[in-house]
Amino acid sequence: MEHTAAGILKILEGLANPEAAKFAQRFFKTGAGQYGEGDLFRGIRVPVLRKFSVTLDDIPLSEVIELLSSPYHEDRLLAMLLLMRRFKKSKEADQERIYTIYLTHTDSINNWDLVDISSAHIVGRFLFSRDRAPLYTLVHSDNLWERRIAITATFHFIRQGEFSDTIALSEILLQDKEELLHKATGWMLREVGKRDMALLEFFLLKHYIVMPRVMLRYAIERFPEERRQHYLKGLL
Repeated sequence: MEHTAAGILKILEGLANPEAAKFAQRFFKTGAGQYGEGDLFRGIRVPVLRKFSVTLDDIPLSEVIELLSSPYHEDRLLAMLLLMRRFKKSKEADQERIYTIYLTHTDSINNWDLVDISSAHIVGRFLFSRDRAPLYTLVHSDNLWERRIAITATFHFIRQGEFSDTIALSEILLQDKEELLHKATGWMLREVGKRDMALLEFFLLKHYIVMPRVMLRYAIERFPEERRQHYLKGLL
């Protein structure tokens, strides 16, 4: 049976949990002036959405795009999961279409969990064997989430042992004013360090004095405590 967005939305309405939705709206900072301002939640847990997504492999991409336009966070998260599944199973032409859909709808990929669950699996995978210039366009975007897509997409490169774009994008983001970018960049730097500690230390010794504090803390999270304190206290 071919699924439609309208039918899926009916099912999601039935899975809603109002109390969980209230918690999610606080957790994802949906208040006035906060990064998730105005977002709506149904209160559906991610494992439930993942389990549901595996039953929807026949859904047309046009219906996934409709889910992306939903005002409800979980509907858009389900759309991310569906795009990821489709991308992994598709040939090159369809992968390019999914990548294009993704970057054409970044206004709907508008919270850190939506970005982090999907960017490496779609943007990172697609650009791995291609020109990575789109990442450098995204990292200079006025859109916070597009900048986060740029840095977290490189997680795919990191997993393949390639670190140069993560380092280059991190240097650009040293000047970013958003804490959510400091966290994401520190996280990616930490992942580089798991695989190449010498490269991470080289980056840190060059930049740690001017790094945003949160970025530094995330990057050195796995360091021995004495070494971590040396960075935090500027003793190197």
